Amino acid sequence: MNTQITATPKLFIGMDIHKRSWKVHCATDLSSGKTFSMPPRAELLYEYVTKHYPSYDVSSA
Repeated sequence: MNTQITATPKLFIGMDIHKRSWKVHCATDLSSGKTFSMPPRAELLYEYVTKHYPSYDVSSA
């Protein structure tokens, strides 16, 4: 029996943005996720998401 993934996994990113740091919470449609702080640089967040969630459909708020 062959199984196929028919739904794209989803990643939800919530951010609390401040001048010196961002608090980021990443959750998937299957897990409650992880919260961490990072420098306020969009390219670092992009690198994190592409490394840890490469095939996910991403939504942010």
